[in-house]
Amino acid sequence: MSKVIFVTGAGRGLGTHIAREALDAGHQVVATARNPRKVLDALGGERDNLLALALDITSPDAARAAVKAATDTFGRIDVLINNAATFQAGYFEEISDAQMRAQIETNLFGPMNVTRAVLPVMRSRRAGHVVTISSLAGVIGQEFCVAYAASKFGVEGWMESLRFDLEPYGIDTTIVEPGFFRTELLVDASTSWAEDSIEDYAQRTTETKKMWQSMNGRQAGDPARLAGALLKVIDLETPPLRFVAGDDAVPAVEAKGKEITDQAAASRTLGTGLSHTDAA
Repeated sequence: MSKVIFVTGAGRGLGTHIAREALDAGHQVVATARNPRKVLDALGGERDNLLALALDITSPDAARAAVKAATDTFGRIDVLINNAATFQAGYFEEISDAQMRAQIETNLFGPMNVTRAVLPVMRSRRAGHVVTISSLAGVIGQEFCVAYAASKFGVEGWMESLRFDLEPYGIDTTIVEPGFFRTELLVDASTSWAEDSIEDYAQRTTETKKMWQSMNGRQAGDPARLAGALLKVIDLETPPLRFVAGDDAVPAVEAKGKEITDQAAASRTLGTGLSHTDAA
């Protein structure tokens, strides 16, 4: 059955692949980016089932305007895919307060802005599916990723809790946790490096930045295949709360789950028996 799918960050990278897969599958697609011309160029021009819109996800007004344009054109929104994101790299002390806030503003509050605009449309129909692209870095903290991980861990908590808000209205939620894919997240347009420089970190910063830059275009994951898999997920009658994606991500998340279980068990002696003595 054809769906109306609203995708953010569709001007390049994974968002373009998702939009293309959805269009080719016969869905109606609202593909958004800061510059909608880039969306049309990336997807090969205008199509009857494509609406390319300008959207800065950090603007609540822009999100509401894009949702109105989408519903005016297609009448509804069945699936929202929060894909747009940036990557703030660096060690915590070298990342400025402004850079940290900008990372959270884009990667956490951005999806919130768009979702807040879309939910009234979905609630009115008692149906819908909110999908937010998180990351392996939303499950496992990594060196040089404190800002990005903070934003994606925030996405994880928000989406996991949002499920309970929306289930009574027939709206599903899915968190996507990709590993390393060639999604253009590491290109200059998406990546920012720490503004400050501290001598203690200087050598590590130089070496680690070089390592991250060398990864661009060499990641093992194929974003076209990820997009295809994601389209299968949104077609499921009961979509999962989490979709772990990538040959690197699945075993890594499994290991993280075991690590948390082991840490809880190791905490049992000191971490239990802490209730008030008069607790029922």
